[in-house]
Amino acid sequence: MERTRGRPPVVAVVGPTAAGKSDLAVELALRLGGEAINADSMQLYKGMDIGTAKLTLAERRGVPHHLLDVWDVTETASVAEYQRMARPLIDDLRAAGKAPILVGGSGLYIRAALDDLEFPGTDPRVRERLEAELDAVGSAVLHQRLKELDPVAAEAVLASNGRRIVRALEVIELTGRPFSATMPSYDAVYESVQIGVEVPRPVLDERIAVRVDRMWEAGFVDEVRALVPQGLPRGRTASRALGYAQVLRFLEGEWSEEQAREETIRATRRFARRQESWFRRDPRVSWLPFDAPDLLEQASALVGA
Repeated sequence: MERTRGRPPVVAVVGPTAAGKSDLAVELALRLGGEAINADSMQLYKGMDIGTAKLTLAERRGVPHHLLDVWDVTETASVAEYQRMARPLIDDLRAAGKAPILVGGSGLYIRAALDDLEFPGTDPRVRERLEAELDAVGSAVLHQRLKELDPVAAEAVLASNGRRIVRALEVIELTGRPFSATMPSYDAVYESVQIGVEVPRPVLDERIAVRVDRMWEAGFVDEVRALVPQGLPRGRTASRALGYAQVLRFLEGEWSEEQAREETIRATRRFARRQESWFRRDPRVSWLPFDAPDLLEQASALVGA
């Protein structure tokens, strides 16, 4: 772990969607004299604003926010590329005496920024062949193959997560090593403070429903409609984003608008549970109640400010 005297630690504000991470990160940045670095994989996409709850300029309150609006919706998300972008930002901010504040619910992106993770290369031909096979036979068949080749990885990767299964099989084919050998460790490269925003599940479920209703009121369907000619349906990652995937099915005539809204709520609630499980496994996360009157003070104390 890097412990450079006089340089601030990296602060990560983590937890499930709709917990209030973004607002706390802004408050911490103002308190610490820091800057925010986005760690929400979907907020890296240009034009995906309402559905990802991207803070407006006014809501950022003058705090610089990095790694927003980086990718076109046709680009496939890459945690390795995110790591290559985030690490120099962290280094530059710390060298300037400013606290880098990672904020987002994409657990692997947080770990890629903070921990000693190396990402094997990719081969477009191998990837294309495996993706074609995924389209032809489905994720369950490929997951069974992964289970035979690397049981540890198969246990960690959901059988429904076709993109992750394809990546695991690609790494095994290219390196001859188990994919599990490349999975996240807790070996940190930076001194860091990780703050989890904790919301009781019934409260979080209600917050998610309210957020989705507000997305619709803010013109979310129009946002998705405007992204269609920009290639959203072709984007392997962006087209599967929460809310966007559901609205696309509405726009294609497969679902009613109300069904798209209800499915967005259900899918987001399921996703929030997976996020919480991911962050709960990391013993370095200190959890604070979202509704604590002195939440900022508690968070600041953890950082030592």
